[in-house]
Amino acid sequence: MNIFIKTVLLATYALAIASLFAPMPFDAGPMLRRVSLVLLAIHLLELVFVFRHVRLYKGPLARSIVLTLLFGLLHWKPLADAQKARQNPV
Repeated sequence: MNIFIKTVLLATYALAIASLFAPMPFDAGPMLRRVSLVLLAIHLLELVFVFRHVRLYKGPLARSIVLTLLFGLLHWKPLADAQKARQNPV
């Protein structure tokens, strides 16, 4: 399910960018751009509030920030869950 949602998010961003260069059917370009900007704004706020989890990514911090801006909780939530599992083994 995560892959599907990530694909939808990437397609939304890609179509919003494409709408800058080519007309979209049903004049969907402005709506796609607005939706993409709202998603990015929400994910930016997420980044601010969950940065401690974003830092847990085993890779460059810049990549983790970009992934959070693109996918939001689909990126940082598994990192937070893994940390919680390490701290509280069952």
